[in-house]
Amino acid sequence: MEHCISIFDMLKIGVGPSSSHTLGPWRAAEQFLTELRESNQLDKVHFVKVDLYGSLSLTGIGHATDLAVMLGLSGQDPETIPVDAISSIVKDIKDNNLILLGNEIKIPFFSEEDIRFNKNFLPFHANGMTFTASFNDNSEYTSTFYSIGGGFVVKEDQENSNKNKNLKCAFPYLIDNAQDLLNFCNEQNRSISEVVYENEKAMRSEEAINHELMRIWETMLECMYIGCHSEGILPGGLNVRRRAFDMHQNLIGEAQYTNPQEWLETIRKTEVKFRQILKWVSCFALAVNEVNASLGRVVTAPTNGSAGVIPAVLMYYLVIENHNAGEKEIKQFLMVAGEIGSIFKKGSTISAAMGGCQAEIGVSSAMAAAALCELLGGSPEQVQMAAEIAMEHHLGLTCDPIGGLVQIPCIERNTMGAIKAINAAELALETDAKNAKVPLDKVIDTMWQTAKDMNSKYKETSEGGLAVAVNLADC
Repeated sequence: MEHCISIFDMLKIGVGPSSSHTLGPWRAAEQFLTELRESNQLDKVHFVKVDLYGSLSLTGIGHATDLAVMLGLSGQDPETIPVDAISSIVKDIKDNNLILLGNEIKIPFFSEEDIRFNKNFLPFHANGMTFTASFNDNSEYTSTFYSIGGGFVVKEDQENSNKNKNLKCAFPYLIDNAQDLLNFCNEQNRSISEVVYENEKAMRSEEAINHELMRIWETMLECMYIGCHSEGILPGGLNVRRRAFDMHQNLIGEAQYTNPQEWLETIRKTEVKFRQILKWVSCFALAVNEVNASLGRVVTAPTNGSAGVIPAVLMYYLVIENHNAGEKEIKQFLMVAGEIGSIFKKGSTISAAMGGCQAEIGVSSAMAAAALCELLGGSPEQVQMAAEIAMEHHLGLTCDPIGGLVQIPCIERNTMGAIKAINAAELALETDAKNAKVPLDKVIDTMWQTAKDMNSKYKETSEGGLAVAVNLADC
């Protein structure tokens, strides 16, 4: 079933700061509640304990993993929860030592005791967590989940079960790797986005596809808008000042608008000088990841830590390359990006805890490069070349967040990933695909081998690199 990953699995709406350390544990808590309901045990729960392992433990505080667990156990949905209500919900749990489990039953919950951080790693994956419910009769129910990146959550038996291999995929085009995708494009004389659309139509109506794609884009646009209009210091203790606000003010000047869509149209009408192009792209990416770092709503693309790359590159296309572009081009961009991301997930990883930041910024840059290349007229071969170039120049990128926070170097890395994506698309467009030396599948294989060779302290543990080179007391 791995080849049945939908683009909506790769592009998900949620709350920051991390897809693997925030959104994943949140979804795991929801799944745990579902298991309790299905076994008619939810109303019998006396108390709940949560054990976080490996990377979830080492950087969990900085990534708000404990808050995500509490919100998930409370029955809150990351797609719909008012983000300005998060702090009050968490404060209420901590102040009263009570949690409304599944938004149904109130039980004792002491967050500092009932969420336990265990530095040892579970064998299956670096991001493991175990939920234990104790009942009035002193019996227990335990369930272990793994957050494998991008908000995906699995159980070990789900991932390895033989019966999953026998399930029939609904997609007419079964894509396990980049070459499969290319073969279908050539056989059907279709673009990558057209092949993707046919697959998605096997799972949902055209109306549903179009609606969800535009909902994803509108969330991205609103996120950029919020980030460009918010100033101050990011939470977490590093005293990182938001920069998108000042950068945006210098670029937009005295322009008037009242909402994100008017803002977009205003920027499109603004005369952008050559030197300002990179500033605009950087501003868009910074804006998204500053919102992400402050527990705001973002689109996981393919992770929260790399959420700024794809919207920044899509905005570049809309405000610099094609002022006449609309819903058709937006949907096309997102479909290509989502499909390229799914191929990376199948052949390697999108989890920084498994592969370092090459798995996040590298993959998001490849996704954006491919999508931009198709919109600029690239052939399927050139689109894949663009993705390959972008990833090739992120190979070996480590994940070493200072203080376990998705701020330094994460926020700036999104700007670099976006700019590299644009460069990769332009290089691919100027290259005869027949002269390509490194197929996309080969760079994906190389990325996975690099991930396996990488020292674990550079895989989202805050035990190496900048995370130990910078003294937190000086921040």
